[in-house]
Amino acid sequence: MGLFKRNPFGHILFLKKWLIRIMGTMTHRRYRGFNELQIEGSEIIKDLPERGVLFVSNHQTYFADVVAMFHVFNASLSGRTDSIKNVGYLWQPKMNLYYVAAKETMQAGLLARILAYAGAITVERTWREKGKEINRQVKMSDITNISRALEDGWVITFPQGTTKPFKPIRKGTAHIIRKYKPVVIPIVIDGFRRSFDKKGIRIKKRGILQSMVIKEPLDIDYENDSIDDIVNKLEFAIEQHSSFLKVIPQEELEAEEELNKKRQWEY
Repeated sequence: MGLFKRNPFGHILFLKKWLIRIMGTMTHRRYRGFNELQIEGSEIIKDLPERGVLFVSNHQTYFADVVAMFHVFNASLSGRTDSIKNVGYLWQPKMNLYYVAAKETMQAGLLARILAYAGAITVERTWREKGKEINRQVKMSDITNISRALEDGWVITFPQGTTKPFKPIRKGTAHIIRKYKPVVIPIVIDGFRRSFDKKGIRIKKRGILQSMVIKEPLDIDYENDSIDDIVNKLEFAIEQHSSFLKVIPQEELEAEEELNKKRQWEY
């Protein structure tokens, strides 16, 4: 690999590799130290194809969720199963790993811009901007960038487009799945909302058990499943269908929402 070799988005791979190494080392104790990340199903990762894989997950913070996935995926690829022990797995990280994020979020400050260089595919929200409801057309360049990332490697996306639980799946994800036919891997996370602030940068509470469950590839008939069929499968796969509301006590959801509003941090 040449010193100035770039990926399809123009990022210098040498710089990206060192960024992942440094940021990964700095964040490791957030998942194995201050809090503990319980992982299930990571043996699936090492058997996936090199390209054309779409990870779909529920979303609890802006950054902590995806950073945890970078740790888990790279640890699995280096031979660790359901463990991120020994941060040495970051020495040779997977370089063609990307994640979909709102352009507005990734341009909000220096740290966000640095994290964007690690693999963000920025897209413009079609339904919300700067805290206000909007309604605009999907930019074809955003769809093109996601397809380029799938052709080059793996893509992580949060199809609800929000950190609030049990919000509808955005149909754009289903359209991408139907058109580009990736291997779809569902992921269910929990505990991040209780561990971190909404951005996923500040530690809100220590000693929280975080969890990440990586599931088998989703069974999708790319030719015959409708967009609504795919949306329905995604809702169940990432456990965000309304039927799962019965499992989580309403008072717990309300308490978490109140904590986020107050933003009372514990260090």
